[in-house]
Amino acid sequence: MAELEPAVYLLASRTHGTLYCGSTGDLVRRIWEHRDGVGSRFTAKYGVTRLVWCEFHAEMGSAIKREYQIKAWKRAWKIELIEAGNPHWRDLYDQYV
Repeated sequence: MAELEPAVYLLASRTHGTLYCGSTGDLVRRIWEHRDGVGSRFTAKYGVTRLVWCEFHAEMGSAIKREYQIKAWKRAWKIELIEAGNPHWRDLYDQYV
């Protein structure tokens, strides 16, 4: 069950909009929290709820390490990462529910 694997993810408010990077042990629950406005103040304030990229890891520690690596990236690199696997910035949430 993929949603129970540790994951790092990127959310967007819209195509090329505001981005948010996070990690979680339960992707479906965490994205639902963001959509419900309880995931983080930042995502609630800026409407960042579209799951546009995610990567699963065997251990939570490696997901967290990857999260901090991506957070340190330039915005352009994050956009390249998203567009490499999701060029139309589709919301990927439904494929994990």
